[in-house]
Order: sequence, then C-alpha cells, then structure tokens
Amino acid sequence: MEPVTSHSLSPDVSFDGGDLDCGNGLLLLIRRHIDPLPRGGLLEIQSREISVDEDLPAWCRLTGNELVSWTRHNGQRSFLVCKGRLAERDAAPTVPAAVSVQPSGQATPRERRQPVAAAPVPALAVTGMGSWPRPRWMIDAMHAHVEGRLPETAFHETADDAVRLAISAQEKAGVDLVTDGEQRRDSYASFVASRLDNCQLIPLTDLLPLVDDPEAFAAELRALDIPAGDVRHPAVFGRLSRSRPLVAHEVDFARSVTGKPVKVALPGPYLLTRTMWMECISDRAYGSREALAADVVRVLREELAELLDAGASLVQLDEPVLSEVVFSGAKNKRSFMCGALSESLAPDQELDFARDLLNAVLDGMPMDRTALHVCRGNWTPDESVALSGDYAPLLPMLAQVKVGAYLLEMCTPRAGDVAMLKALPDHARIGIGVVNQKDQAIETEDAVAARIERGIALFGRDRLLLHPDCGFATFADNPICSTQVAQDKLRVIARAAQRFRQ
Repeated sequence: MEPVTSHSLSPDVSFDGGDLDCGNGLLLLIRRHIDPLPRGGLLEIQSREISVDEDLPAWCRLTGNELVSWTRHNGQRSFLVCKGRLAERDAAPTVPAAVSVQPSGQATPRERRQPVAAAPVPALAVTGMGSWPRPRWMIDAMHAHVEGRLPETAFHETADDAVRLAISAQEKAGVDLVTDGEQRRDSYASFVASRLDNCQLIPLTDLLPLVDDPEAFAAELRALDIPAGDVRHPAVFGRLSRSRPLVAHEVDFARSVTGKPVKVALPGPYLLTRTMWMECISDRAYGSREALAADVVRVLREELAELLDAGASLVQLDEPVLSEVVFSGAKNKRSFMCGALSESLAPDQELDFARDLLNAVLDGMPMDRTALHVCRGNWTPDESVALSGDYAPLLPMLAQVKVGAYLLEMCTPRAGDVAMLKALPDHARIGIGVVNQKDQAIETEDAVAARIERGIALFGRDRLLLHPDCGFATFADNPICSTQVAQDKLRVIARAAQRFRQ
C-alpha cells in the first residue's frame, strides 16, 4: 500500500511509538491500545522508524487487522489500523475517547478474608494435575471475553457450567482431590496477565519479531501443531500489582459444587518471571529481571495466603520450565514453552534463581498444603518432540525447595526411573505420574497397580500421591486428549489405588 497525503477517516485512539521498531516493543504498545477497542475501531500509530513501513503491514496481515491507510511527511509516519475489518465499523459500538490504563504501583491491600477449614488430603490420594479439556462453547466464550465481546459476568456464568462438568467427571472417575479443570484459563500460566494490573495477554504472533529467528520459530510452531494466533502471552506495561485474586475465585466456586478436597494450580515464580521478562520490558517497567521477580514473588505470596484462607487443600506451584533449563541442550530439540522464550543464564545460575524465588513465595506457609509440579512440557501428544531426561540434574535444587509435596512426571520413559526420587526430603509427600496423558490408549489396571506398588515400596503408603504425568489440556485450544480419555485415565488410577486401600 502506498502512502496517502492524509487519512480519510479519523482515529478513535492514537499514540506515538517514537523510534521503536516492531522487534523492540512497538507491537506491545499497539496491542495495549488496540485490544480495548471494539471490532471496527480505528487506531492511529505514529512512528519515526523506517522499518515499520514494511513490518506493520505484515503484522496486520498476520493478525487479521486491516491497514486502512498511512502517511509519511518529513520522516514522521502515521498508520491507521482497523481492529478486524473496516466493514465491521458500522456495526461496532461507540468507541471510548481514550484507552483506559491501569494505575501503576502497588494496589490497595485486599481485606483479609475469614479463613475456612480445608479438607485433608488422604494417603494414596488420586488427583488430576490441573487442566481439563474445555467444551467448545467454553473456548468460544473465552475468546469472546478476551476480545471484549462477552462481559465478565456472562463469561463467569459460562465458566461455572464448564467447571461443574469438569468436577462431575472427576468425581465419577473416583478421584480424591479435585481441580476445577482450569476452565477459566486460556492456558496453565499466561492467564495471570488477565488478572494482574499493568499486565495484558497478547497473541504469541506479536512476539515473533522478538525471537532470534522468527521464520524458524514460526515453522517450529506449525510443526508442533501449536496455533500461534490462539496461544497468548503476558506482556508487562508497568509495575505489577494484584487488585483482585488470580485463582482464589476458582477455589471458591469449586468448593461450592463439591464436598471433596480441592487442589488448585498456580504458575510458579520462576515460570512467571521467565515468561514476563523480555528485553523490551527493561526500560519501560523494570530495570532488571530480579526487580520483576520481586514483584512476582509479592503477588504470588498474596495469592497463596488467600488460597489457603479460601480452603484450598493443596496449592500446586507449576514450574515446567525447570526442565527446559537442564534438558534443552544439544541433544534435545528446543522445547516450546512460553517461559522459554526469554533468555536465560547458565543452568546452575537459573536453578539457584528458581530455588530462591520458590522459597521466597513459600516462606512461612504451611508445608502440608503446598506442592511443586515439574514436567517436560505438555503442548503436544507427540512424545518424540518433548524434552527428555531424568531428574538427576534437578534433584539437588528440588530438595532445597521448602515445599510439602512434589508432583512429578514419572509414567513416560522420558522421565527416567522413579527410584531416584528417594533423594527428595523424607518429610515431603511424593506424587508420581502413573498414567501418560499424551498416550490416547488407556493403561491397564494391572500396569497402573504395578507402578503404585513400586511407589509404596519406595516412599511408603502415607507419602504417596497418584496422578497423570501432567494436565489434560495445557492450552485451551489445544487439548492433549478428549474428555472421555481424561475421565477413563483417572478412573483406572482410582480403581488400581483401591487395591491398596483394602
């Protein structure tokens, strides 16, 4: 498209991107301003960077937005972009005069709720890891909510129905410790961007210019069958604060529809720091990764305290990127994990950093109600592209984390032999994966019972917890298996566990 003398339409919102290029933060600012607009809304992007002439039209084509027109006068450029297609403008609601930006700084402290008692987690408890396949109508509602087409209240009413179905399926399977299936989340981790102040979810496609080789990365996503346009990633626009719960509302509703103990998964501090820290953030919100991590720790401690007060029987911190730190060397294909997009230091330094962040979150919290989950990535059922390696390089660090339980991927041969977990602290409960959620075949009851029997021999009946290797639907749009397969796999664990309770 050739430049014009002036735009024929007036923008609804405008901002100046200065000298930023698309690979150094401009796309994040565009996303910050365009997302609040309705379909058909017009955004003006002012720029002095010459590379934007080519990169912005390419971004529009990639994301399905329309470049209406652009001007160029004495090195100053102005791009008029329509959110969606210009034909949608006539049907769009009134556009706000300005984009609302959440305030910077720490939010006003939330009033401490009255604690409720949590049901104990029994020995040999059977549980899902966290995520559960979402119904198609739940995924549609999620996209509509993110895009501003479905109000918050209507979204949660829809999610409530999906949670009821997920919990009912788990109860029918015979689990002892239920989750809400993470039905309200677009993924196991990035959803926090929709709950934190000064943080926002953006499509993964917006980040392609930020990686070393965008074409290779895009090809890798296609090869792994990951819908890059649907997977969303957190972007930080100011100091993080927590003015509302991240997941405590999930526990409140789950406890209202089940009498069983409730477990809730929460992204760990290392995962969130690695996910949110990108080069273009440093000169806008934080001067260092450590400064960002300090705020991540603060909001997670606030959330953990509220989850315990809400009656969560077990709060599970997810840290799958620990595997990427030690296993993504020359012998492994690079793993797709949102938290692995940012740069990292040497493995020993990263593991020490992760340990310190976890312990900072867990300091003073009741160990018997906290857990740590580690796996090797769970974005595709293809075992051949997932990370491989036993826990040996992680065990010294894991043993130093002040947590009450470890829930670990152990069914897949990629994880090595379960006996090495004897190196973990004797006071901690050990959860072992006894079915592989990546494999569509349902394990036999005898095979699962054999794994349970070995676990009891190694750790004792009272310390052992039982679960799949990972969740059944890491990404909302890309579940690992169907609802029926998920229910059948939990049922076979429950039936095998029953042999050791009689």
